[in-house]
Amino acid sequence: MTSSDHTSKQFDAEMEAVRARVLHMGGLVEEQIKLAVEALVSGDLELSSSVNDSDAQVNALEVAIDEDVSTIIARRQPAAGDLRMLITIMKTITDLERIGDEASKIARMAKIINSNDRLLQPRFPEIRRMAVIAAEMLHRSLDAFARLDLSASAGVLKQDQHVDDEFRSVIRQLITFMMEDPRTISASIDILFIAKAIERIGDHAKNISEYVIYMVKGKDVRHVSFEEIERAVLG
Repeated sequence: MTSSDHTSKQFDAEMEAVRARVLHMGGLVEEQIKLAVEALVSGDLELSSSVNDSDAQVNALEVAIDEDVSTIIARRQPAAGDLRMLITIMKTITDLERIGDEASKIARMAKIINSNDRLLQPRFPEIRRMAVIAAEMLHRSLDAFARLDLSASAGVLKQDQHVDDEFRSVIRQLITFMMEDPRTISASIDILFIAKAIERIGDHAKNISEYVIYMVKGKDVRHVSFEEIERAVLG
């Protein structure tokens, strides 16, 4: 084995290790979302606390992965596809950390809602439906990252519209409740914060899928139409 071959294998191992840490971080964030929504629906205050406790793990992973990537760039000076991969990783962990923050926000609001007597019970079916779509978007975006799957990435981008539609539906319902009975305003605002957090989770999952397209195709598809993205994926 030549020195060059050895160096190349080391580099591949380093890249694979950092990719694995990203997927581990993604798994933790997926669990945060699941527990936060369960805490909201079940009223389990201990679940709410566990979501916030696990946020520290997610934050620590973001810092550690960021340091790993910086070290690889400094030592290996990667180019082309390898550099795009590292840029994608840095952007992805930022979005994962922010998803974790949104899950923690849902858990905190779940604790508030379930700790008080409220005139208005949260619209759990609508909130849960939104959360299911957003969680699926995150799972598919992480799978697309793991397999460099452009088709899966495009599918996530399309799903984002469904989350937005559900969010608008929740807003309309809450406005109706508040107009019919002003005493429900406080509870409605709490529910609105939760719906907005879920909508933001969908946005961050969408971002991750866009990074995958950039990584594979070398094309930045942020702020372009879905039709243009489809052409970029299929082209």
